[in-house]
Amino acid sequence: MTSADGTLIAYDRHDGHAGTVILIGGAFSYRKFPKMVALAETLNEQYGLTVLNYDRRGRGDSTDSAGDYDIAREIDDIAALVEAVGGSAMLFGWSSGAALALRAAGSGRIPGITKVVAFEPPFVVDHEGFVPAADLETTLRDLVAADRRADTVRFYLTKAMGIPRAMVSVMRFTPFWKNLLATANSTPHDWVVMRDFMRGDPLRAEDWTTVKAQTLVIAGAKSDTLLRKGAQAIAAVLPDAELQEIPNLNHNPNITLLAPAAGEFLTGTAENTN
Repeated sequence: MTSADGTLIAYDRHDGHAGTVILIGGAFSYRKFPKMVALAETLNEQYGLTVLNYDRRGRGDSTDSAGDYDIAREIDDIAALVEAVGGSAMLFGWSSGAALALRAAGSGRIPGITKVVAFEPPFVVDHEGFVPAADLETTLRDLVAADRRADTVRFYLTKAMGIPRAMVSVMRFTPFWKNLLATANSTPHDWVVMRDFMRGDPLRAEDWTTVKAQTLVIAGAKSDTLLRKGAQAIAAVLPDAELQEIPNLNHNPNITLLAPAAGEFLTGTAENTN
C-alpha cells in the first residue's frame, strides 16, 4: 500500500467476518515479530476479525522518508490502511503503538476509527521513577543519521524506555538483538509519538477530548509501575474508556492472556455475555 507521501507500507491481512482491526506495534516492533503474528492469528481464528498486521514506516518491508519524523505521516499511514479496508476499522496498539492509535483516533483525520485497544501506552505521568532526558531527541537523531545501530538500540532502550543498562548488555547476546538492530533507525518515529507525554507531567483531559472512539486500556498486573500508572492515567482522561488490568500479564505479553480481553472488546462479545 502507498501512503500519502509515497512511502510503501507492507502489511499482512487475515480475512474474517466480525469487523476489522489494525495492529500497531511499538518501538522495535514489526509485523513478523512472533507475538504480533500470534496476536493477529488469534484475533482472526478465535474472534473472526479481519486483522491487518503492518510494518510501521522505516521497519520491516515498509519504506520511509529520510529524516521525516512527523506523527502526521504515521497517521497518514493508518488512514491509508483504514481506506484500504473500506473506510472503517478498529485499532489495537501496543506500547508507543497504543499512544499512536489514540492520537490517530483523536486527530479528526480518520473518522472511520470505531474502537481502540491501548495496551500499556508508556506515558510518564510523575517524577517518582524514570523520566527521559530533555535532550534525548537530538542525540537519538544524530545516532540514526550516523547509522550507529547498536548505539541507537542501547541509547533508546536505556534513555527512552528506562531499561537498566545491565539488562540491555545481556540482550546483546540473544537471538533477538539482530531484530533490534534492523529496526533501530525507526525509533525517532516512536519518540515523536511519545515525547510530549513522557515529561513526568499529569495527562490533561483537554488533550484527549477529540478521541471519540470507545476505548479499552489494558495493563498487566505484573508490568512495571510506570506502565500501570500510565494506563490508569490515560483511561481516566479519555472521554469513553475503561481500564482492565490483567493478572499475570506484563509488557512482554502472553498472547493467550491478552487476546481474550482485546477480542471480546473488539467484537462486542464481552457486553453480550454480561
